[in-house]
Amino acid sequence: MAFAYFPHTEDDVRQMLDRIGVGSLEDLYSDVPQDVIYRQEYDLPDAMSEHEVRQYFEDLAEQNVPLFCLCGLGAYDHYCPAVIPHIISRSEFLTAYTPYQPEVAQGTLRYIFEYQSMITELTGMDCTNASMYDGATAAAEAMMMAMASTKKKTRVLVSEGLLPQVVQVVKTYAKFKGVELGFIPCVDGATSYGAMLAEVAKGDVAGVLVPGINKYGVIEDLTGYADAVHAQKGLLIVYSDPSSLAVIKTPGEWGADIVCGDSQSLGIPLCYGGPYVGFLACTKDHVRKLPGRIVGATRDVDGKRAYVLTLQAREQHIRREKATSNICSNQSLMALYVTVYMSLMGPSGLRKVNELSYGGAHYLHDKLIETGLFEKAFDKPFLKEFTLKPLVSVETLQETLQMIGVFGAVEIEPGLVNFCVTEKVSKENLDAVLTVVSSLGDDTPVTQNDTPVILREAKDLLTEEE
Repeated sequence: MAFAYFPHTEDDVRQMLDRIGVGSLEDLYSDVPQDVIYRQEYDLPDAMSEHEVRQYFEDLAEQNVPLFCLCGLGAYDHYCPAVIPHIISRSEFLTAYTPYQPEVAQGTLRYIFEYQSMITELTGMDCTNASMYDGATAAAEAMMMAMASTKKKTRVLVSEGLLPQVVQVVKTYAKFKGVELGFIPCVDGATSYGAMLAEVAKGDVAGVLVPGINKYGVIEDLTGYADAVHAQKGLLIVYSDPSSLAVIKTPGEWGADIVCGDSQSLGIPLCYGGPYVGFLACTKDHVRKLPGRIVGATRDVDGKRAYVLTLQAREQHIRREKATSNICSNQSLMALYVTVYMSLMGPSGLRKVNELSYGGAHYLHDKLIETGLFEKAFDKPFLKEFTLKPLVSVETLQETLQMIGVFGAVEIEPGLVNFCVTEKVSKENLDAVLTVVSSLGDDTPVTQNDTPVILREAKDLLTEEE
């Protein structure tokens, strides 16, 4: 059967098959076990018109239940200014997807340059790239940077306080890159400095990957980490929430060599988990090991400021055998989103976002403990998210919150739940949640069937605030 949209003619296909010594296209799949090949008819619906397709998906979308978000763990429900979608749709930025030709991609190159500059300032590092898919891939690439920079070393130490989804991606990279991972335990909610020292002292450590704010919401004290790692000729990698760096000590101040993380907290909507954009920054000593793209500023033939890709030998499209990595998509749209957000907020705006989040999180934390239904998990400083020990069933707690449209109390570990409060959450919102949670301590449990007035009132209040 001939397909008009296939680029190859029958003669082309025959020549290729002859060249590799294969009789037919089907023979290319001869190694696939016959018992796993699906030979039945596909159960597909009848053809539909455009109107019917639209209606089908609209009906499907109506089954979604919108939830008021009170959880963090790497994705944060910060406010996204309405002006951002308007600005990012301007034609100045709608240039080539892959900006290899600077003369036709100045819009793209400029905002990537601005993105790099702002991330560099936030992290306290010397340089930043673009191209990271998300925080997890940025962390994995940071690990590989440490391996490349320290050459013959084979071990990387990872804090168990790192976000679980990040750890999973790092493990995958390590498995196929021949990296031996060691894990540093957490003690009382924070990465154990003593355990880190003991592991580093064993030698052969290329890098140590620790969070600035860990999965429990605890702000890590990284005093002495850089000196300990550098004494063994390794690199310190810090995984950071970039929004928080407006108010807490930067990785650069801690002496980090590489900083990575997810820029989602800088105004990108939750979007059901993506797309997001990771960032990767480092000191100037390691810039030539930095994967992805780096945009530099220069002058054109007329002496005007212009932007170009620099150090392109690091990319897969040129001298790919010498490339530092094959990660290459620049996540350009999301980088633009973050750039516009940071330019609108400025240092004072970012600080205000964190101050409001801090106030709300600490209010909720203290009030939940006052209900008598929760205990402190850790006596450590936190910013906008925290971990508690519930004295009621986690399942019951989650179901009760969901009845009023709240997504929260995510179980991090058995017996430990996460809450997060951003600047979007008002005191009235929190009081409504507290009212419902407090009802779990009553003699009459809350059920979906009777939907008590307290639930209806709380849900109405949350809806109004939204």
